[in-house]
Amino acid sequence: MEHIFQFVSTYGYAGLYVMLMLGIVGLPIPDETLLVFCGYLISKGTLHAGPSLLTAFLGSSTGITVSYVLGRTLGLGVVHRFGKYLHVTDERLDLVHRWFDRIGRWALVVGYFIAGVRHLTAILAGTSKLGYRSFALFAYFGALLWASLFLSIGYFFGEKWREMAEMVHRYLLWISVGVLIAVLAYLLVRYLRQKRT
Repeated sequence: MEHIFQFVSTYGYAGLYVMLMLGIVGLPIPDETLLVFCGYLISKGTLHAGPSLLTAFLGSSTGITVSYVLGRTLGLGVVHRFGKYLHVTDERLDLVHRWFDRIGRWALVVGYFIAGVRHLTAILAGTSKLGYRSFALFAYFGALLWASLFLSIGYFFGEKWREMAEMVHRYLLWISVGVLIAVLAYLLVRYLRQKRT
């Protein structure tokens, strides 16, 4: 993780853009922690708020758009074949697909805040042939909201950014587990009701 922070410290906005784009596509990069760290750099004056927010927005928007285009052009076959390299398992894909069918476009916004699914929601939006205009409206709004929140945490907590990043990571993990349990419980209840009828 430290080498990622060093990369961003060295290359500034360009480093932030590249890391967020790769993280949103699905590479194992601690996106939220990175944003909190950049918020801390803003509080120190190393980075500036406006360009940092713009860069974070553009990096995450680029990453999620790449995932959308992959889903729209290559379809689920390629996702199944190469998904293991991006930690995309059949179980995750199935879960997010059901979730996307239920929640629809709002999954693109909420997905940013749930570990391991933000790039999957974009892939599924693409495979479901969601129009680009609808995709962009929800996905880019989510990117702006997500980037603003985590940059703000780093900025306001300053020197305590590491503790806050750990706490955020822990809470997001528990929220993700809670959402997963809720979805599984819902699917189980629905299955049992269908079986009775």
